[in-house]
Order: sequence, then C-alpha cells, then structure tokens
Amino acid sequence: MRWFGGCAPGKQPVAPVGARLVWRDPPMWTVGDDVPGHLRTLERPNGKLAIFGPCSATERDLELALSSRAFASAAGEWAGSYTAVGVGPTGTVELVTDATGASPVYTVATPDGHVWGSSAFALASLAKGTVDTDWMGAYLRERNAPAPGGHSAWAGVRPVPPGHVLAWRPDGTPSLTQWWTPSAQPAGAAVAALRWALSEGVRVRVEGVPTTSDVAGMDSTTVALLAARHGQVTGMTLHPADVTDGGDLRYAQALGDEAVLLTRFPLTTRHLPFAEASVPLPATDEPAPSTAVWAMFSEQLRAVATAGSGCHLTGDGGDNLFTVPPTHLVHLARRGQLLRLVRDSMDWARLRRQDPRPLIAAALRGDAGRIGRTKRLRPTWLTSEIPEPVMTTTTDPDALLVASIRNVARAAKSELQLADALGVALHNPYFDGAVMDAVVSAGAEVRFSARRYKPLLADSFADVLPRAHRRRASKGVFVGDFHQGLRLNLRHLLTLADGRLAAMGLINPDPLRATMHAAALGARTVWPPLLSAIAAEAWLAAVERGPRTEWAKLHQAGAQ
Repeated sequence: MRWFGGCAPGKQPVAPVGARLVWRDPPMWTVGDDVPGHLRTLERPNGKLAIFGPCSATERDLELALSSRAFASAAGEWAGSYTAVGVGPTGTVELVTDATGASPVYTVATPDGHVWGSSAFALASLAKGTVDTDWMGAYLRERNAPAPGGHSAWAGVRPVPPGHVLAWRPDGTPSLTQWWTPSAQPAGAAVAALRWALSEGVRVRVEGVPTTSDVAGMDSTTVALLAARHGQVTGMTLHPADVTDGGDLRYAQALGDEAVLLTRFPLTTRHLPFAEASVPLPATDEPAPSTAVWAMFSEQLRAVATAGSGCHLTGDGGDNLFTVPPTHLVHLARRGQLLRLVRDSMDWARLRRQDPRPLIAAALRGDAGRIGRTKRLRPTWLTSEIPEPVMTTTTDPDALLVASIRNVARAAKSELQLADALGVALHNPYFDGAVMDAVVSAGAEVRFSARRYKPLLADSFADVLPRAHRRRASKGVFVGDFHQGLRLNLRHLLTLADGRLAAMGLINPDPLRATMHAAALGARTVWPPLLSAIAAEAWLAAVERGPRTEWAKLHQAGAQ
C-alpha cells in the first residue's frame, strides 16, 4: 500500500520498517512506490515544507507559502488533492488537511508520542489493531450519516478533520484549528473558479503521464477531454456485451476528439455484482464502495494497467457535487420568494414522482437537512445495540453539501487503495478541495435545477463538452444487475450472514438471510444497507488476510 506519515516532534520517534525517509527531523516518511511529482519538498533557512499528492503549486507558490504567516491558508488554495506539511524555524510542525478529506490523515497516540499518516489501516497496528465497533455500527445503519465524532474504522486511530491544520509545538503539544470555510461569489466568478480548479486538477495529474479515463457520463467525459489537452488519452466505456449501440456508447462516440482513443470494456455475467473475482479483495482503510462490483472493477483495473496507464481518471464525485436536492428552498422561504419556492418544489416533486408538500413544509421550517433526503426504515437484521443515525438539522444548504462531499470523498480513498494494489494510480478530480470550494461558492440556487442536468458543470465547460453531452439529462440504472448478481451468487452470500459482523453482535443472521432471499427473487430492495453489510463482511475478511505494518524505533526501522 502506498502511503505517507510522520511523527510529532518532542519524543522518541518510530517509523514503519522499510519506509523511505523524507526528513529525519521531524521524522517523515513514505511507503510504497512514489508517484513522480507527487512528493515535493522545499527547504530554506526559514523552514521547510512537503506536499504529498498532485498539486498545482509552482515553485514560487511554495516559496510564498513557506514565508507566509498563514501557512495553512496559503498552502490550501492550490488545485489538486494533497496534504501539506510545514516546519517553522523553531521546530513547530503544521499539517494541513485538504478541504474535502479526499486525502485523509489520521493520528494515533503512542507512549512515544503522536504518529500521523495517510492510512488508518497502517496506523492501526500502533493502536489496538481492532475494528471500531461504534464506527462500524454507524456505517451499517446509514453509511451516508456522520460516524461518531473522532472515530475511524479502527479503534484508537483518529481522523484529522478536513479543512483543518493540526500543529505541534517543538515539545509535541498539539493544537487543531480550522483553515477552510465556505465563501460566496457571483455565479460568473464561481463558474470561472470551477473551470480553473478542475482543469488544473486534471493537468497536474496527467502532464507527461500515459493517461486513461472512464468515458461514460458528463462527469467522466469532461475530465477525459480536459486531459486530452495535454496528450493522448485512452477512454474506456463499460457496456453490456450484448449491447453495441446506445446509452454510454452513443455518447462516447459523440466525442469527436482525436486525442481521446475510445476503447470498450464489454460486461458479461462474470462481471455482475457479487460475482467471485479472480483477484482477492485487498485490505483498505475502510469498506470500499465498489466492494459489491469488485469482480468487474478489478478486471477493469487490470485492463487499465495492461494499457500502461500512469494515471486513470474517473468522474466519481460529479453526481454528489452537481446533482443536488433543492436545499435552496430554505433560502427562498426565508426571503419570502414563495412563488419560486412552490414552482421549484413542484418541479422537483414531478421529477422524483413524490408529493411536494413535505418539501414546502420543510423549507418553511428552515430544515434544509430534510429536503431531498429519504429516511430509510431500520433494517431488520441490525441488532438493537446499533443506535439510530444522527441526521443534521440545519438551515445552511452549503454545510449540507460540504458534509455530504466529505463523507463520500473519504470513503473514495479506499477505491484508490484498491487500484493501488493492482498497480493503477486512480484519481478522482471532482473530490479536489478547490473544486468543492468553487461549487459551494456558487450558492445553492445556482447549483440547483430540475430543468437542466448539472447546470454548473455544463456552464463551466460549455466549450469543452460536445452538444450531445451538454443536453444529456440522465444516466443508466443498474438495479436489475444487482438482483441478478445476488441470485446467481446467493449460496455464497448467505454464508456471510453468520460471519464476523454476527460475531461482533452487530447483525442478526436470520433476517439478513431472509432479505437476501427476497432480493434474489426480485423483490423491491433497499440496497444501500444491504450493500453495506456485504461490503463490511468482505472488508473484515480482507483485513484479516492483509499484512500488518511493522514498526520500530527510527534508528532500528531500516528506513532509507
């Protein structure tokens, strides 16, 4: 697994066995093969800094950030997805997390001081090395609701909040402050900011690197075309093997860009959800969202690796940013714009085939958190020890969007770890902090439309996307594949019901088996909690198989 980390100053340092040192004072290291250009350092008499991850900063930008009195703000404004670390002349260390949490950082307290790193799984062997049951219970109940504050999937391993700076004095005393907050700007300025952030985020990943990209919906197509400005891109479109036209294939063929070499990845029954993969599921920091489709995803990754890709781009995160519920209704109610409130409520309700009255009532109450959110019934297989999720009640649509993006972006890191295990550098530019900052700055009323598909993205890249893509209004639905995949693999899936989650006292096997049987027969199924249970069980098996990180005192660690 490729990851990085370090120790707080002031005490006896430790390091992973076999790590490569970036600095010895304060101790900082990398593990795994470094991606060229994704580790940058600068050392001057007034301090030093390190940037981990793809970042648009120029050498001049690094110089200015190092000399800035507000290092966190200066180092957090660049495009890309990265973690910045600065060391002052007195030995104070500042660790700056990205705004979205797509590059998560964790800490663990040891008798020798605090250790931080980009992998919770790697740090877990310094703590108890056991799964945090509170986190797991929250994940099983509602994976899109916040986990208990200060928890990761591993007991004793604490996440550093996104958009914060964790600082240590020379004696190791820590402090935590917030450096990023949403800001507002006119729609035109937000469009320009989004165009810069996504374009630069793609550029710093693909320049001089053999690049592949998903080419399917508007999101992945946009990043593929942006990448094509810097060299040849191999675009990959997934499609059912018996379908040779229409759907995503039709939109891919409409690109008309010679810099994007289109390829197809036909899907057969062996790629169905829950099918047995030829590659065991690798261990990751937490259950990966793609666990149910690992048979398909792993074959796609191997095809990408065979193509010699040094960077594979996805459109993940685009739906979360640009297909948003009408939380702006709260603002309309507050300003007394009742005619538009009713009109937008009716448009959304018609689109979703639901009653508009609950939307209007929630807007008048100022409860943005209940708009566009479907409350799921408690799954029958969860035990009583798992509490109900804590749903945010807020009047701030921006805060809701930020919380949603952060939850999804953190989970997406496990997808990058899956790809890394197969030798693929996977990238999700839509989870970049500068991209989220630009989208949030546009305001909820600009982001929402029931009449146009992803208007903010379409307006920002009107000259990049072909007309057919700008006018696209939907994407594929694959619920039928999940029913079929579960039916074909039911025997194996039923054995998971009596597995590790049951032993932890988190699920009741009989109701879970009954739900699986019903889904296999095609009954209407609430998939998210069922997928969470299956993913968690597979993840627990993976981390049992996965090698644990070995640690030693720095002078004994064999660090290079």
